[in-house]
Amino acid sequence: MAERVQVREIDDDEGRRLLRVVRRGTGSVVTWRRAQMVLLSAQHMPVAKIAEVTFTSADRVRDVIHNFNADGFDSLYPKYRGGRPRTFTLPERREIKKIAKSKPAEHGLPFSAWSLAKLADFLVAEGVVDDISHEGLRILLREEGVSFQRVKTWKTSRDPDYATKKARVEHLYAIADGEVIPEDGEPEVVFCLDEFGPLNLQPHPGRQWAERGGRHKDPDRDPRPRRRATYTRPHGVRHLFAAYDLAKDQLYGHIKKTKNRSKFLEFCRYLRSLHPSDVRIAIVCDNYSPHLTTKRCQRVGTWAAANNVEIAYTPTNSSWLNRIEAQFTALRYFALDGTDHPSHKAQGSMIRRYIIWRNKHAADQRLREVVTRANVA
Repeated sequence: MAERVQVREIDDDEGRRLLRVVRRGTGSVVTWRRAQMVLLSAQHMPVAKIAEVTFTSADRVRDVIHNFNADGFDSLYPKYRGGRPRTFTLPERREIKKIAKSKPAEHGLPFSAWSLAKLADFLVAEGVVDDISHEGLRILLREEGVSFQRVKTWKTSRDPDYATKKARVEHLYAIADGEVIPEDGEPEVVFCLDEFGPLNLQPHPGRQWAERGGRHKDPDRDPRPRRRATYTRPHGVRHLFAAYDLAKDQLYGHIKKTKNRSKFLEFCRYLRSLHPSDVRIAIVCDNYSPHLTTKRCQRVGTWAAANNVEIAYTPTNSSWLNRIEAQFTALRYFALDGTDHPSHKAQGSMIRRYIIWRNKHAADQRLREVVTRANVA
């Protein structure tokens, strides 16, 4: 039996970083596809299934996973060869990169961040290089994978049951993927559930084909469409309750006016009605308060126990483990971006029709390749 290839254990910070790369879909397509493979492996999807989803070979998936395990995030970014020879030697480039990533205060300088001018002057003064232009320094840093970035905060999960919850969610995914045969009393069907919204009536930014220059050459023709401005939004909001059936690759969604425990249980009852009562199902969701069973309210736990349902929670601050999160990327791209719906009825109709279309063509390889660009989990 062949040894199973899987990405190393990743922490919450790495998981969120992978999800950001996959969700944004910007930059190199190679980086996006490699990050997609690593994220799916972190969600315990088998290599063969990853190869099917990403439209590549299993050997390619194994290479990406092995490279990530060895080199981390550096392996996601392609290093192309060719072009004119490098001006600076390898030791010089390494030293420039090291100093650029350090803080000026570490070198006794009275400022908190490097500018290109200050960094270039410091490199010459310290004898790292004889001379370097600002643009040459910019190009060198870009080639070395260093960019000027905003400093952001980060947080790790402090959930005392982090390991237990994560292991349970991964085990349920293994059941849904067919890797593990469910034992007696274990769920046979796995849903990933979350809310999407709020959905308000406003022009959503998006892209479309138009003539260059913003206006047509013929003045009688309409200029490039513009988005209207909204100063008041008196129509309230809506919320989409959505669930993803992992085994069937089907998406379900209901739009509600409010987002509370009653509406959550109402949607869970709908999911329960999709299968016979003797079939045990599991619902993976986050720690949003209406999903929880608390001392003050036992409704969720009581309903689950009475209806042969297991509610599996992702660890706190680890929503990246929920496979439905990436489904929302495609929904936003295809059903909301570039729209200006006049009413919640029209917006809800667009979302429902997209879900129907998506489920109908889930097995169509040609259309699936288009959808997968934004819908990866």
